[in-house]
Amino acid sequence: MFLNKLGFIGLILLPIFVFAQDDENATSLKIEQLSEVVVTATRTERLLSTLPLPTYVITSTAIERAGVTKLNEILSQQTGLITTADFGGVEGIQMQGLDAAYTLILMDGVPLVGRSAGTLDLSRVSVGNIERIEIVKGASSSLYGSEALAGVINIITKKPKTDLLSGSFSYRYATFNTMDANASLNWKKKKFSGTVFADYFKSDGYDLDETTVLKTVEPYQNITIQPRFYFYFSEGLKLTMGTRYYHQKQDYKTVIENKNYNGDASINEWDIQTKLEQRWNSNINMDYELYTTNYQNDSFLNGPDNELFEESFYNQWLFRPEIRATFLIGKNKLTTGIGMNYETLNRTYFEGKVVFNSQYAFIQYDYNPADKWNILAGLRYDNNKQYESQLSPKLAINFKINTNLSLKSSIGYGFKAPDFRQLYFDFTNSSVGYTVLGYNIAESQLNVLESQGQLLYRISEISFENPLKPESSINVNFGSFYQKDKLKIEANLFYNSISNLIDTRVVAQKTNGQNVFSYFNIDQIFTYGLEFNSTYNFSNDFNFSVGYQYLIAKDRSVVEAIENGSVYARDPVTLESFQIKTTDYFGLLNRSKNTANVKFYYTVPKIKTDFNLQIFYKSKYGLWDTNSNQILDKYDDFVDGYATANVSFSKQIKEKFSLQLGVNNFFDFTNSQEIGTVSGRQIYGKLQFNY
Repeated sequence: MFLNKLGFIGLILLPIFVFAQDDENATSLKIEQLSEVVVTATRTERLLSTLPLPTYVITSTAIERAGVTKLNEILSQQTGLITTADFGGVEGIQMQGLDAAYTLILMDGVPLVGRSAGTLDLSRVSVGNIERIEIVKGASSSLYGSEALAGVINIITKKPKTDLLSGSFSYRYATFNTMDANASLNWKKKKFSGTVFADYFKSDGYDLDETTVLKTVEPYQNITIQPRFYFYFSEGLKLTMGTRYYHQKQDYKTVIENKNYNGDASINEWDIQTKLEQRWNSNINMDYELYTTNYQNDSFLNGPDNELFEESFYNQWLFRPEIRATFLIGKNKLTTGIGMNYETLNRTYFEGKVVFNSQYAFIQYDYNPADKWNILAGLRYDNNKQYESQLSPKLAINFKINTNLSLKSSIGYGFKAPDFRQLYFDFTNSSVGYTVLGYNIAESQLNVLESQGQLLYRISEISFENPLKPESSINVNFGSFYQKDKLKIEANLFYNSISNLIDTRVVAQKTNGQNVFSYFNIDQIFTYGLEFNSTYNFSNDFNFSVGYQYLIAKDRSVVEAIENGSVYARDPVTLESFQIKTTDYFGLLNRSKNTANVKFYYTVPKIKTDFNLQIFYKSKYGLWDTNSNQILDKYDDFVDGYATANVSFSKQIKEKFSLQLGVNNFFDFTNSQEIGTVSGRQIYGKLQFNY
């Protein structure tokens, strides 16, 4: 019922409101948006304007204008992408109201690994050598399998474009003694070309609460080295070989019983990607790809007397071969592929190294029955012994009403496999005494605790006989694309229904009075909303854009409990309890109903100077249940809505030098609850040399 109303409202508002995000150079905006070739949505080259899926592109021009250094910073400036930090300060991306664990992050088409409690730290990726970022919203498991339940973000790095030797060097200095220096070298000669990129980043961190000994973010530094080589053996045979190395070191500090503990935490990450592209003839193309990556995270803490107090480690490997084939059948494309994932993880609180070994196959048909119609149908099968095998279908349709207006819709199934932690975790809190056990080892470890006399009782109805099910979703999108002359409008309605959400549940009580927890398929959640993006070009030198997202995200079991009259809250003044109404339920934690952005770009050609202004708004949201009724309702404490602004000036100096000065978070908004996402006003200057 609500979706029907929402769709009706969207159709009414579409021709009235002008909402969007600006990613293109003003002088070539129309050409780029109509002819931009993207690969993530279909795994084949497709024009952005013809795709039946909600797909967006952030260009290198937009990244340079924004004056940012890390992936999390540029993504947080896009409509519908909300940067959120976990309690360890690791920043992930929230898409269509779904947590960061449900978005797959790729670099040049292959996945990045090393997630903390499901969140991949986006600040690990430097933006210095990014050609473009492709964003596909909605369930994409039909092509990419697990972790693509909410969508896919693919970071595509720069390639050599001319036979001339070229490159760049830039240095950026900012508040908090933050510096970023990077250099790139590109060359191309006959059948061989290559690029090498290196980046060094350092920051003293920052502190949002000076009453504590610890900083909000402690000092850290990291380096990235990324070479990539291309060999053109013939017109139909191309070999790509690339690697990426990342190292970070950060101060690690804490206070326990008024005593200071000090140490450090380090990250080491590297990958190797080899891909052979073969064109058998004008109708058949093959890709043979081999990818290996390793992520390590090690930390330690020393006590006041410099003795070792605590240490932890995390070591993950992924090995993935894949073969893909594309067949041109008239105006249509058939894409198929097979592959396997061999994944291992050895970490603190695991009994030993654990292994995932899965195989998959997918097929997709890109069908064009008429000039105005495009139908995209896909299916993927994932086979795994650790969890139930999955079949992931998807169907998307694009209808071109005329040269300016098209409608697009899609429905798909997404899934997220149980992660290593949910299956193999074996953790006991040394100070409090509770225990958390992964599902696959829970039965054996409960038997051990019972034999040791540590259990008071076990929950009788709990059983670990059947495998833990993957979390699954049904995703629906309905949108439109309009572009004519100076105006571009995109709108999209979305709906996600997630089943078998994995959460913890008490399985036993210990003799010390504490509980034993394990992971089970418990909750069901749903999200729906409306997203607008629009750009208007007043001239070649001035454009304006606005973006807006309306979001509702709730737990279905909570809605049912409220409807049954079993949820109460306490009046903070009278301390009397009263029954919660459905309208009192706000929804899931850390979700704002309204987010928006406004962007202005103006250039003065005569003096080669650009002006860029960005304003972002985020409405109120809740981080905790503060009235102890286990839900987020309107009687809880909320983080108030707020707005931030970024402003920058860029000046071209002759032909090879450019200077950029800017201020991010101009009004110095801070919030100690938003660790990692709002750090206060940051003033920066950047000098770049291109050759």
